[in-house]
Amino acid sequence: MLTSKQRSALKGAAQTEDTIFQVGKGGINDNMIDQISDALKARELVKIKVLDNSMVSAQEAAAELSERTRSEVVQVIGSKVVLFKRNPQDPQIDLATGKKAVKPAPKGIGRGTDKPKPKRKKRN
Repeated sequence: MLTSKQRSALKGAAQTEDTIFQVGKGGINDNMIDQISDALKARELVKIKVLDNSMVSAQEAAAELSERTRSEVVQVIGSKVVLFKRNPQDPQIDLATGKKAVKPAPKGIGRGTDKPKPKRKKRN
């Protein structure tokens, strides 16, 4: 269960996210549930649009999707639904700020590597 502060932070993070799924006249099927579950595992925050020709409203779609994917509804606004599901092994979003967690770069990549720079040969 999300607190109001966590929900607020996630709403802010969802503003910059693109809509990656659409619920159309075909409704919600098992294939869509599998794809949304995979996206939630990778991203933790997913934005979905319910099209006008859909047989379900955005509220109904949000309830069904959150139940079947075991996720939380962050918000339903107009025809858009935002879902959140924490990935316990690899958290992507800091719930306190709503920002993507910064992971340290592996050793040997970028600046600050453990290897000393090779010495340059002098020209004669």
